[in-house]
Amino acid sequence: MLSDSDQRPVEATVCWIVRDGKALLKLANSGISAGKWNAVGGKVEPGETPLECAKREAFEETGLAISDAAYRGKLTFLFVDESGKSKADEWVMHVFAAGGFSGEMKASDEGELRWFDIERMPFGHMWEDDVHWVPLLLQGKSFEGRFVFSKEGNRMLEYELAELGKS
Repeated sequence: MLSDSDQRPVEATVCWIVRDGKALLKLANSGISAGKWNAVGGKVEPGETPLECAKREAFEETGLAISDAAYRGKLTFLFVDESGKSKADEWVMHVFAAGGFSGEMKASDEGELRWFDIERMPFGHMWEDDVHWVPLLLQGKSFEGRFVFSKEGNRMLEYELAELGKS
């Protein structure tokens, strides 16, 4: 059992931009996600809704203005110490999917952007949890999950995932 903490979770978003059977991913060049492919996103700023954050982050990281972001689910990530009993960090991730956008894709300081065929996602170079929920997202389904990782984020220790249906 994880110990309780007064520390509030970090609230963040991830927005999967998917069009014509391809998903736009970013290879992060810094932070805990460095070296991993992931959809665009980031921390929710004070006074900002998760949808506003998803659109802002997508524009900042890609130059694309999202027009149809659909909420797909909420994922909670816990990072725990070696004993697995003490919470080191907690993130609540709001997951969106979008296919409509305008603008020209541009390079970002945060990492390389690349379109991947959704049938050949680079799961071996993504977060370990992605293999469980990304297929649901790509099928247009909604979900909710909880993933527990080692403090460093390099090993998934356990997870729970529930499919909520198709949106």
